[in-house]
Amino acid sequence: MSLENEGFIVLEASNADDAIDILNTHPEIRLMFTDIDMPGSMDGLKLAAAVRDKWPPVKIIVASGHRQLSDELLAVEGRFFSKPYDHARVITAMREMLGAT
Repeated sequence: MSLENEGFIVLEASNADDAIDILNTHPEIRLMFTDIDMPGSMDGLKLAAAVRDKWPPVKIIVASGHRQLSDELLAVEGRFFSKPYDHARVITAMREMLGAT
């Protein structure tokens, strides 16, 4: 199941710096999905905090195969998924966060 097949437009970033560049050039973005552990100048949690501060309307989903967090422990208002995650649950969460059922 791919996000594109579910009707989402996907822009991929290889690291946090790329993600910030994409957000700067695509103000229409309303949701970001990030992994905690990724290369670059910051990890996914720091990226999530930066996005929260600079682009408050952007909803955030954080995932990790190495750490266990709950939605309440995130430093941002968002959702956490532990890998391997159920793709259907992620799609449902994305639709709920974007206000589309």
